[in-house]
Amino acid sequence: MKRTRFDDWPCGIARTADLVGDWWTPLVLRQAFFGVRRFDDFATSLGIPRASLTARLDRLVEEGVFERVPYAESPARYEYHLTPKGEAFLDVLLAMWRWGEDWLNPADNPIPVQLVDSESGEMVRPKVVDETTGRPIEPARLGLAPVIPGRRDQ
Repeated sequence: MKRTRFDDWPCGIARTADLVGDWWTPLVLRQAFFGVRRFDDFATSLGIPRASLTARLDRLVEEGVFERVPYAESPARYEYHLTPKGEAFLDVLLAMWRWGEDWLNPADNPIPVQLVDSESGEMVRPKVVDETTGRPIEPARLGLAPVIPGRRDQ
C-alpha cells in the first residue's frame, strides 16, 4: 500500500505527521535528546533495523532536524546532532510523553522510567502552555482563523 504524503498540506499537524508519523522517528529523536549521536548507538539502543535507521536519519538530515558531523575520516563516520529545528521538537516529544503516561500507562504495570529534573531529581510533568501568556491551553478557548496575506501580527 502506498503511503499518503502530507508534507504539502496546509496544516502544521499534517506536515509534522508526514515527517515523524512512523513509529521509529520519534524514538530516534528521543534518543538524540538523551545524548545518542552515533548510528551504531541508535541501532543498539532502539533495536531498529539498520535500513530503517538509515532511512529515518537521512530524512531527518534532509529536513534540517539533524546535521551530520564527521568524527572519523577513515572510514568516514558521522554523528547526528540536533539542529535548532530538531531541538524545538522536544516540546512535541514531551507532550507525547505526558499523554502516554496519563492515558496508556496501566496502573498495575507502571513504566520503569520517569522524566526527572537533572538538578533536583524531582519528577517532571510536561504541560502545554501558551508561550505568550503562560496559561495552559484550553480546547474551549481555541479556534481557527484564516491567515490574511500581508498582515504581520499573525
